[in-house]
Amino acid sequence: CDRQVMDANQPQLHIIETQRQANGRQIWLDTSKVPLRDEEGNVIGILGTYEDITERKQTEAQLAQKTKDLEQTLRQLKRMQIQLLQSEKMSSLGQLVAGVAHEINNPVSFIYGNLVHIRNYTQDLLGLLERYRESYPDPVPNVRSEIEAIDLEFLREDLPKTIESMQVGADRIKNIVLSLRNFSRMDEAALKKVDLKEGIDSTLLVLQHRLKATGNRPEIDIIVHLENLPPIECYAGQLNQVFMNLLSNAIDAIESRYLQHETGGETIDKVTSQTDRKLDKPYPGKIRISTQLLENNWVSIQIADNGVGIPEDVRSRIFDPFFTTKPIGKGTGMGLSICYQIIVDRHGGTLECTSDLGRGTEFEIRIPQRQIDTGESRSTISHNLMAIFSVSDKNASNPFPEPHRNPAPEKN
Repeated sequence: CDRQVMDANQPQLHIIETQRQANGRQIWLDTSKVPLRDEEGNVIGILGTYEDITERKQTEAQLAQKTKDLEQTLRQLKRMQIQLLQSEKMSSLGQLVAGVAHEINNPVSFIYGNLVHIRNYTQDLLGLLERYRESYPDPVPNVRSEIEAIDLEFLREDLPKTIESMQVGADRIKNIVLSLRNFSRMDEAALKKVDLKEGIDSTLLVLQHRLKATGNRPEIDIIVHLENLPPIECYAGQLNQVFMNLLSNAIDAIESRYLQHETGGETIDKVTSQTDRKLDKPYPGKIRISTQLLENNWVSIQIADNGVGIPEDVRSRIFDPFFTTKPIGKGTGMGLSICYQIIVDRHGGTLECTSDLGRGTEFEIRIPQRQIDTGESRSTISHNLMAIFSVSDKNASNPFPEPHRNPAPEKN
């Protein structure tokens, strides 16, 4: 610095420098240096002033660290607020669904139980009618006219079929009620061993109305390949919520592809690699759901679609809170962020996304078969929110401890 001042013959003001003292302590100096000139203007020396600004620099460093800590705390607060709001929302939904399922189940049980007796009574009556026909093959005129009026032959054939269709309908309602009860586990906070297939089936049933054909697209095909997995220890309701969000996004992506096709865009089926550029209609929408038992007692769930795909710049932000590409009123930007929290924070797993623009998207969930119950519930979330506001400047403990995680198996 001295040589620069002399060579340039120009002063250098407020140069921040560090200096190591004899005791090893580093200090910060605010230095200003001006050249000294003789009568002919030649530089003959340097005049320098020094100010020890070590305390100021330390204060700035402490302030920067506090600002960083505050930003981190605010991010955590936002995440916990999202989790609390969504937890309460899903708890209310779970209670509503469970209540509806219970109210439906009571009258359906009466119908389901009495159908057995109706079938037996009908068989007895039809058998008795056949005995009458054998004993009185030539009925009197008024009975003959009534037989013709009610079309007895058709009644004898159709009545058992009608009862059988009622039985099928009752079985269907019974299965719907069971699926609703499984799906309503959303308000359960405790770890439980559950069958993943039940959660996936119940979620598909809840979304069945969105899979059916509409005026803009045909019915979406669901391809399911589920291994015979052992019961998985998890937060069942929260895992159902993840399935719901991922499958809903897959349906949205497929519907967007149909809209894109109407405007002349080209897409390629991620499953069959078939292009729809020369087709009058785009290839059918497909969602593939598969599970796999991995090494180290981990489980993998893949949900793939052949929708529009996700651009690279968007894919890097899909798990950020409040980030959405959907129109106002159709997306909150919380769905995938909450999925990430449930899988990574609550279950110690991983959630990864791979996507090809115009070909489709696949989400892979990996979770261990067994969890360590941290006892975290909605009350714990509220406690954590209060803990954020009470964090002291110097020695506050972290109210968001890292969850225990088993080592995830590497991808092949």
